[in-house]
Amino acid sequence: MAQINPSILSADFARLAEEAERVGGTDGADWLHVDVMDNHFVPNLTLGTPVVESLRKATDTPLDCHLMIEEPDRWAPAYIEAGAGSVTFHAEAAVAPVRLAREIRAKGARASMALKPATPVEPYEDLLPELDMLLVMTVEPGFGGQAFLDIMLPKIRRARRLIEKHGLQMWLQVDGGVSASTIERCAEAGADVFVAGSAVYSAEDPAAAVRALRAQAQVAAGGGRAG
Repeated sequence: MAQINPSILSADFARLAEEAERVGGTDGADWLHVDVMDNHFVPNLTLGTPVVESLRKATDTPLDCHLMIEEPDRWAPAYIEAGAGSVTFHAEAAVAPVRLAREIRAKGARASMALKPATPVEPYEDLLPELDMLLVMTVEPGFGGQAFLDIMLPKIRRARRLIEKHGLQMWLQVDGGVSASTIERCAEAGADVFVAGSAVYSAEDPAAAVRALRAQAQVAAGGGRAG
């Protein structure tokens, strides 16, 4: 079942509660994707735990926090306490990824690890059983609205093969440039969770855009994954 996680990075920050509701409702967003950037790990600065805590109170849609920050080992637990249901840390930033994933799970959230475009998935094969989700970045992290990197499709396929090799039930997420013109290729390659920012929030009806993207992904996945 394909999941669509609208990224609030493309929302109106002055009206986040309303923006969360615009993508919610029946058959709306599966999760809200919250991009946390510290202007160190990536060249942008966004939001932190106070906004996550406020969002948690304003919406019933679970929060998927993507930590594009240094020292995720130190800061990740605070996002769970603020209300995140899923926390993603970057492999490139974590000091002890296994310990961090176990701590996230122990605190009641889903543990996810992200890989930047140049980071291969194969060295992390043994870590996969410790995770609930793997995120393959399909743009360089830091800014929304970037063009999808087609060269990431083989990496998505390799990640799916590793997940299936180990018989895992974990999700495979893609983030960056996901739109009506790219989501089918991602689904065919093996992704099943899709972060979409401008493709959702630039639409006249964001909730309808979520449903349309989900339908596209499910049809593409049903047609068989690329080998």
